[in-house]
Amino acid sequence: MALSVPKAPGVSQMLKDGARMYSGLEEAVYRNITACKEFAHCVRSAYGPNGMNKMVINHLEKQFVTSDAATIINELDVEHPAAKLMVLASQMQEHEVGDGTNFVIILAGALLENAEELLRLGVTTTEIADGYKKALERIVELLPSFVCETVDTQATKTEPESRVKDCIRTSVMSKQYGQEDFIADLIYRACNSIYTDHFNVDNIRVCKILGSSLMKSEIVNGMVFKRFVEGDVSSAASAKIALYSCPVDIIQTETKGTVLIKTADELMKFSRGEENLLEQQIKAIADTGCKVIVAGAKFGDMALHYCNKYGIMAVRLNSKFDLRRLSKAVNGIVLPRLTAPTQEELGYCDSVVVEELGDTGIVAFRNEGKNRIATIVIRGATDNFMDDIERAINDGVNTYKTLTKDGRLVVGGGAFELALAHRLAEYADTLPGLEQYAVRKFATSLDVFPKALADNSGVNGTELVQKLYEDHLNSRWYNGFDIDSEQPATVNCYEKSIVETYAAKYWGIKYAVEAATTILKIDQIIMAKRAGGPKVRAPAPDQDDD
Repeated sequence: MALSVPKAPGVSQMLKDGARMYSGLEEAVYRNITACKEFAHCVRSAYGPNGMNKMVINHLEKQFVTSDAATIINELDVEHPAAKLMVLASQMQEHEVGDGTNFVIILAGALLENAEELLRLGVTTTEIADGYKKALERIVELLPSFVCETVDTQATKTEPESRVKDCIRTSVMSKQYGQEDFIADLIYRACNSIYTDHFNVDNIRVCKILGSSLMKSEIVNGMVFKRFVEGDVSSAASAKIALYSCPVDIIQTETKGTVLIKTADELMKFSRGEENLLEQQIKAIADTGCKVIVAGAKFGDMALHYCNKYGIMAVRLNSKFDLRRLSKAVNGIVLPRLTAPTQEELGYCDSVVVEELGDTGIVAFRNEGKNRIATIVIRGATDNFMDDIERAINDGVNTYKTLTKDGRLVVGGGAFELALAHRLAEYADTLPGLEQYAVRKFATSLDVFPKALADNSGVNGTELVQKLYEDHLNSRWYNGFDIDSEQPATVNCYEKSIVETYAAKYWGIKYAVEAATTILKIDQIIMAKRAGGPKVRAPAPDQDDD
């Protein structure tokens, strides 16, 4: 007869079979740090203009080839709970600033890597976390002194070459090195064309059309859709536009009914009555001066016939979001029923035309004057290439948005991080106790950025950091890594117009420190038994010979 074996006392007695628990420095803290270090090393090689691309195949077997950390992080199904905290910190950076996700991951990884050295020397996790927080407080005090320039987006709108454009260029350069001038110019002109008092990122749309080269990309003041029109009318100038979220067809009755038809004559009259009703509706729409009907659902064959008869252009949009954005672009109201719109409900567009780019048909809604929405039409040879250009454009547009809220700029090229590390090292010398070691390690962690830029460019990173420290000791605070040099060389990043947003650095450092200190303070990992799947086999009980 089988005997029931009691569970061992402790946590395992409290939890279900299959639950796991790790505790202490070796099992929990070092294990977490190792996972986060590996994750940070993975994205560090994608940092900067010469960063390597990653090929990511997600759970749906969709392939991504990119050096954009936000895309890599989103598509990787990160399993480790500590690495997930770093992912959450980078996602917060993406929501707050829209750029600098790689900055957060690399800094958090470097902080944890340096914390491991202190832990092995006997410093406790609490002392390291407190030291990092003290360093963060000091950084927040120091940051305003590193501002090299403040721009006003309203004042620079009319300037073809402004610091705003330089900042967008730096952001784009990290994704598309070599194409940054052309892409930054597109983004700058598109953003300027719609910005008044408030800037909304969603008002810059991207339309990707296969074929030709990137240099054939253009800006359209209005919206572009990859589709043909439904009817025969293919262009309209100075067009009033009616927008509907319902089908343009014979209206179905709200209640079910049965019609008893006895003769062919009655059948003819019935169908003719429906046709006359539909014609009256289309005619009523045409009488308002409407030249274009845009519907979020299908056009019936009979409705198309009457649209052609009255010279109305018929455009169908499958996405309700596109319909909503178009209503914003043409300043019209989307109607839920097929009724004649009032003059206030009608939208207006200077021209609505069907064009062909490559072998792709498009419908373009263009406005010559001030517009609410601008579309950047991207051309390229492959879908992967155009997807990567779109990610670079998204970063550039987010940079413009950040500058409309906070126009402060800091120098890029690793100069800002090294200057900050230099000041932090000086601050660490003034601190008593063990916290000074953590602050000094924080300063060392900031060296990782110019080193990563150099290593990814095939230059000796250690030698470069040494040269930068020499420059900064001689008060050349704006000197950073010269990416165009094949040797470890420094250059004045401010004069070279390599500038970045203050907000991206501020929030990036904040989120990285919060993630690193949270991970350091984890002393136990308790994993409950997973839901579903086969049951965990219990240990075999001892058999009794009786």
